[in-house]
Amino acid sequence: MSHATTSVQDRPAPAPTAPATGLSSRSLPRLAPLGFAALAIALGVGIGAAAGWHSRVQWGLLSALLFLTISYVATSVVENKRQAKDRLATSLVWVCFLVAVVPLASLLWTTVSRGSERLDGYFLTHSMAGVLGPEASGGVYHALIGTLEQVGIATLISAPLGLLTAVYLVEYGKGALAKAVTFFVDVMTGIPSIVAGLFILSIMLIAGLEPSGLMGALALTILMLPVVVRSTEEMLKLVPNELREASLALGIPKWRTILKVVLPTAIGGIATGVMLAIARIAGETAPIILLVFGSQLINPNPFEGAQSSLPFYIYEQYKIGEAASYDRAWAAALVLIAFVMILNLVARGIARWKAPKTGR
Repeated sequence: MSHATTSVQDRPAPAPTAPATGLSSRSLPRLAPLGFAALAIALGVGIGAAAGWHSRVQWGLLSALLFLTISYVATSVVENKRQAKDRLATSLVWVCFLVAVVPLASLLWTTVSRGSERLDGYFLTHSMAGVLGPEASGGVYHALIGTLEQVGIATLISAPLGLLTAVYLVEYGKGALAKAVTFFVDVMTGIPSIVAGLFILSIMLIAGLEPSGLMGALALTILMLPVVVRSTEEMLKLVPNELREASLALGIPKWRTILKVVLPTAIGGIATGVMLAIARIAGETAPIILLVFGSQLINPNPFEGAQSSLPFYIYEQYKIGEAASYDRAWAAALVLIAFVMILNLVARGIARWKAPKTGR
């Protein structure tokens, strides 16, 4: 029996077998997607040119389809079906990203290239007083003043109202009233700008008021208010409840807790939301056409007389149909884009400045 036991113990153990994972050990190079993209673009352009397609959009769509096909087939051959599906999903995300970015980049490039030809110091410091459509002179100063005043008045009205409404919904709102306020805020978010303009216009006709920058600012307030409420509400919800509970545990009243703890913690996000709401209304044209009427002269008084604005100026100049007016329209569009971009940069700067600092 000892001999049999010894022979069994001396028998070599079987070699361990590798687990069957179903994954191939081969893999494509890291830069393979770039090669696939280059090949797809070359094939797409070649096939489009051979087929007589003159639209670059068709070439781009064909190249995108070829890129997805080449990526899936090559990954299936070299690696496996599972990796091929993963690469197909990743490639589809990149294609959708490019489809969204390319039109935006094309729009920005067209505006900058065409608007920079007319944009200069004279254009920014002169109005269209006494300037005819075909003439190459004239500027955008009166429209810029109108935009700053109308957007400023709308901000002064909607920012406090939106902030107080958001504080009520987050900190105090319960029951039917809070649900009704939330419902109407959601409804106002989807209101077309022309409807807001018609609402203020009806009030003007009933009260016998004249067109002015204030009337346009009131319509912009209607469009801006729900954006401020929603963004501020989300920022207040992100404030940890532990901060509120710690403040209340020290015997501090709730209103003072909101004022000294909650709002300072969320001030960066609130400021960002207000800036984005301003950028949202800065390009509105329909309410301004109905309520401000436009003017070729400089009118620094928003409470009396017709005014202009950058969106209305662009519409007005492009409607003239002359080469000089087209140049002025593109230059004004560039000014408007620069205005919105500056607002976004300011919002990001405020958010970074007021972001909570983490100590070591």
